[in-house]
Amino acid sequence: MAGASRRGYGEDGIYFDHRTGCRDSAHHETCSGRWRGVVSLGFDADGKRLRRKVSGQTRTEVKDKLKAMHSELDAGERSAAGYTVEKAVTDWLDEGLPERAAKTVEANRDSLRPLLAVIGAVPLKDLTVQDVRTALKEMSATHATRTLQKAHNCLTRALRHAEGQDLVRRNVSALVDTPRGLEGRRSQSLTLAEATALLEAAETSRLHAFIVLCLLTGVRSEEACRRSCGPRSSA
Repeated sequence: MAGASRRGYGEDGIYFDHRTGCRDSAHHETCSGRWRGVVSLGFDADGKRLRRKVSGQTRTEVKDKLKAMHSELDAGERSAAGYTVEKAVTDWLDEGLPERAAKTVEANRDSLRPLLAVIGAVPLKDLTVQDVRTALKEMSATHATRTLQKAHNCLTRALRHAEGQDLVRRNVSALVDTPRGLEGRRSQSLTLAEATALLEAAETSRLHAFIVLCLLTGVRSEEACRRSCGPRSSA
């Protein structure tokens, strides 16, 4: 009998994987086990078969998963099930920020920690708009709006890097609006009206020149005082 021909690239195979003996060879409706599906990706340089597999409770579920996998293959998406959002972020921080200072990279890493705590373990190819929206909403309950905006921006850039590597079909983070977070700390800088009032009140003070210097240069008062009032060398 002639040997079975090799399955070509992109061709499917569906079978029932029994846990116990087969009790329904026609439809396997009463059999214990799961339906399996496999797509052949051809062979490597050593002749080893390359395959991607899916499984489900029913044959229809497996067929739907195989259809989705074909869409990924047609789009050129190459991310595996084990390639998570956290791994995509790590790759962006390691490869997607050339010539950035180490301090900048670490600042971006810190910004993303709250989001990764929620979606970091999600396979990148399975990440949805709702996943990102949920993670941002949870973060908004404990972080200021500006911090939330930075984290969202970093996630979008990380997914854009993965998109450029054909590791994901679309950047779902870019489809989400950043929610409002907590109110940030009120700025301690003087307003124009406050600065004007201070200058007017200090006109007759011996500290007038000192105050003008601080306002015009932006130097902190502690720094200005240390430089002007520090110990002088003896004559």
